Amino acid sequence: MPERLTIVKIGGKVIDDTPLLEEFIRDFARVKGKKILVHGGGKIADKVLQHMGIVPKMVEGRRITDRETLDVVVQVYAGLTNKTIVALLQAEGCQSIGLSGADLNIIRAGKRKAGPVDYGFAGDIEEVDIAPLELLLDSKATPVLCPITHDRQGQLLNTNADTIAARTAVAFTGHYEVDLVYCFEIEGVLKDLDGGEVYPELTPLTYRQAKENGELSGGILPKLDNAFDSIARGVDNVIICHYKALSQWGTGNFKGTILRNP
Repeated sequence: MPERLTIVKIGGKVIDDTPLLEEFIRDFARVKGKKILVHGGGKIADKVLQHMGIVPKMVEGRRITDRETLDVVVQVYAGLTNKTIVALLQAEGCQSIGLSGADLNIIRAGKRKAGPVDYGFAGDIEEVDIAPLELLLDSKATPVLCPITHDRQGQLLNTNADTIAARTAVAFTGHYEVDLVYCFEIEGVLKDLDGGEVYPELTPLTYRQAKENGELSGGILPKLDNAFDSIARGVDNVIICHYKALSQWGTGNFKGTILRNP
């Protein structure tokens, strides 16, 4: 039976709140077996931009990354945020190494073509090379990936962290049994916008039925579409849960939403 690999993406308000981040890191450090942590940038980059007199630009939740903004997000994501997470993991006894997609040529991307919206130096992933990550995992190190990639021509790019987690998980299928876990400050995939009941499980069939019945709509749909695409490509389980539930994954006490093939 293949060895299990857990890929966790942490995002939302947890990145911006030091006590919450420390709590999450303690739980992540105790996840058994081989693991990779992928993190977003939070709102720290916005604060730095505003301090510099630059107004952050967003369209439908996606950042417009012009040249000045790129310089800032590289410093924040690949520098301050990434190394803060690494230091917190080291404090918990979890040997870790912080990386961007440009390091070891792990993630190659292309600059997103301008359409109705020009996202600037946003990157769309073209290839993930897992060989360097496998070497690190075999040496008992935990890679910590930030959402900065490159285009093979010396240009850094800002890439969506959810996508990095998903594409990395897909790249490892066939080598491991892969669990992809998205941790936020929400309990899972909600059945209503009032924060009520959570779907304990979704399959491609029940997901389609929920959309047709109007039970699911809005911003969660692109995330779920990407998640089910990962499952279709061989990822064993995709889990969407509150960051505090990470320590309960694999136990009878877990609360969250599990996406899987029937």
